[in-house]
Amino acid sequence: MHFQIDRSLKTPLYKQIAKYIEEEILDGTLPTDKPLPSERTLAAELGVNRSTVVTAYDELEAEGLIQRIQGAGTMVTRDIWGMTKKRIPRWNQYIEAGSYLPNTPIAQKIRKHTAEDTLINLASGELSADLFPLAALRNIMATRSFIGHLGYDHPLGNVNLRQTIAKHLTHSRDIKTDDNHILITSGAQQAIHLIIECLLKQGDSVVIEDPSYHYDLQIFKSAGIQTFFLPAGKDGIDPQGLIKLHKRHRIRMIFLNPIFQNPTGTLLSIERRKEILDFSAEYGIPIIEDDPYSLTAFSHEKMSTLKSLDMNGNVLYVSSLSKIVASGLRIGWINGPKSVIERISDVKQQVDFGHASYNQWIANDFLESPFFEAHINELRNKLKTRRDHLIYYLNFYLQDKVEFEIPEGGIHLWCKFKEEIDEVKLLEESMKQGVIFVPGSTMGTKKGYIRLTFAREKEENIKEGVYRLSKALGKISKWMG
Repeated sequence: MHFQIDRSLKTPLYKQIAKYIEEEILDGTLPTDKPLPSERTLAAELGVNRSTVVTAYDELEAEGLIQRIQGAGTMVTRDIWGMTKKRIPRWNQYIEAGSYLPNTPIAQKIRKHTAEDTLINLASGELSADLFPLAALRNIMATRSFIGHLGYDHPLGNVNLRQTIAKHLTHSRDIKTDDNHILITSGAQQAIHLIIECLLKQGDSVVIEDPSYHYDLQIFKSAGIQTFFLPAGKDGIDPQGLIKLHKRHRIRMIFLNPIFQNPTGTLLSIERRKEILDFSAEYGIPIIEDDPYSLTAFSHEKMSTLKSLDMNGNVLYVSSLSKIVASGLRIGWINGPKSVIERISDVKQQVDFGHASYNQWIANDFLESPFFEAHINELRNKLKTRRDHLIYYLNFYLQDKVEFEIPEGGIHLWCKFKEEIDEVKLLEESMKQGVIFVPGSTMGTKKGYIRLTFAREKEENIKEGVYRLSKALGKISKWMG
């Protein structure tokens, strides 16, 4: 083919190839009685990966312009000008046209490999199976009758569960509320998505921490929201930075994870919490408090949430059972002003007609039972032990190559390398060595950091995981040095 790829264009290479072949077919240059070059031959001729040619041929086949015939190769469709040819959708165009942006390639790779491979998993932000309260949940299912119904439940979620969560928030998190101010969601992530979809519009500006789990959520970009970042230091974000950002960009909402923040593990100081609440009250800007970890304090001390200090109803409080009981239950909630809860509930009804009644029943009975408090106490102790294992072996195998603040709760350790490294290359090499983590650049603007999660693997695997990480670091240090 007399065709040259133009790599300076933003048009994907497969689209350039498909467009050229389509034009050649339509003007009659490519005949119907001769096969097109094989995928491998054309890839070599154009200097591209074979997968690029495969994708181009897939698109042309979807258009009905070519057909793959076993034993004969890839041919121009004979009845291209006829009406009998059945055509299938150009799925690639539909995939690219969707309003929801895909996860970043690194995030997709991490999720794919943690789901399919036998890597030591220091990446996934969830508990390992042996930290789930399986015995207690089995006891509930075996000894208590299901008293709910299997039809659609209340738009806000099961009333018994909402009442139990209201009591739980008052007792465990010093948040005084009632069931009419709570919406049950499918985990905290759905809660965040619903808030963005319901309460913000395209072009609005929001503040998130840097680094932050929220940094990696494509929902902000999908919704056309402008995100501005404030550094999350040892004591959390600086409230003075909020004032400066608001004067420049008219901030509409603030997203915070103030207690054992993901990924840094830090606590927003009480002084800064009060300043941020004062800022919110002065300018009328709502705060979204994402609180997965406040019950995991290794000291067993009760943590003061932002919501518990909020006297004006400016905080929407989001939490779940995912990080403290079991991610598969998919039980989360939003607590806030009744009018806001009802608005978000209306949209949730449009999405899924409410949450699964069986899961709500199990969650309610577990939260009400003495099993819950015993489980949380045991969880704190086990997480602390795993944190200590991780720190010990980081110091043993990596010695003075990394530095970190020791978290007093949560499930993550935020590590900074003292030498300059490419954390994405480190991830690639670590996966070859059999361990996976989250590169820091996927959670913020800083480079040279990684997030290690100590809740997902058993204690005996943490040592081996850090050893494999040290081997990977040694290899890329040689390449870079």
